[in-house]
Amino acid sequence: MSLTAAALAEYLNGELLGDGFLEITGFATADRAVPGDLTFAEKDSYFAAADASLASAVLVAGECTSTSKVLIRVANPRIAAAYALQLLYPAEAFTAGIDPSANIAKSASIDPSAHIGPSCVIGENVRIGPSSVLIGGNHVAHDCQIGSDVRLHPNVVLYSHTVIGDRTTIHSGTVIGADGYGYVFDQGRHVKMPQIGNVMVGNDVEIGSNTCIDRAALGSTTIGSGTKIDNLVHIAHNVTFGQNCLILGQTGFAGSTTLGDYCVIASQSGVAGHLNIGNQVTIGSKSGVMRDIADKETVLGFPAVKHSQAKRQWVGIQRLPDIQLQLRELQKQVAALQAQLD
Repeated sequence: MSLTAAALAEYLNGELLGDGFLEITGFATADRAVPGDLTFAEKDSYFAAADASLASAVLVAGECTSTSKVLIRVANPRIAAAYALQLLYPAEAFTAGIDPSANIAKSASIDPSAHIGPSCVIGENVRIGPSSVLIGGNHVAHDCQIGSDVRLHPNVVLYSHTVIGDRTTIHSGTVIGADGYGYVFDQGRHVKMPQIGNVMVGNDVEIGSNTCIDRAALGSTTIGSGTKIDNLVHIAHNVTFGQNCLILGQTGFAGSTTLGDYCVIASQSGVAGHLNIGNQVTIGSKSGVMRDIADKETVLGFPAVKHSQAKRQWVGIQRLPDIQLQLRELQKQVAALQAQLD
């Protein structure tokens, strides 16, 4: 897609400096830009590279000037870049209709504006809202509800009674609503505890590839609106996420843990079960969370502790070789003094 610099500046609520008729045809970083591209300078210190690049236009924030580039001055170039990319590279459009290879139960209700791609299986009593897209190979089990403008990428599986809110995107290979990991031990064997709950996903959620969100044992596993989940994440039964959380790749959450709003869980972290994680909590990468965390707290490490304490521990560990040498020297001195006393 292409558009004029003036149209883009208006869309971004930015100030145009230069030729408003310039056609912008793409977006790239400064080192890869070609004529027609838009780039951005998040900081004034980055502007020199953007100004020297082949890009035709630059998103800027300060009092920058250029003799060779069209500038669009905005409050935050990185945020503006996100909106510009959405405009220049819109999501693939799909025509309304149902592919002949799809297998759809008679009791399913599919809005006429929805797109059902090849080899999809739609179970009994499923409801699919306006403009939603099942790209292909999707299995939606009985009694699921899918809102409007939802996009399921190939091979996404929704187990029965799953509820997906509006404008939610789920990427390939993800499974929503599989059984939670529940067993009881009786007479020398593990007996399965049937998982009869469901999963409820809010509005404006994005879930990455190969992620698993388990149905609740009873009640619902809940993903709050606006939450963004990366690839390769496991969320166990009865976990509850608040709104607008960021969940990074390769993280895991044990059952019945609750997270508040605006939490950030960094990559490869593990959160134990039956915990309460407050609002605006940040958990650093590779952390093991074994306790409740209060609102706005930042924790690191294994087991996770307050970030200030974790950093002191890391410094202490780095000093251990020197401390060991000092200890050996002190032991020698003590031994020498003991020998004199003897």
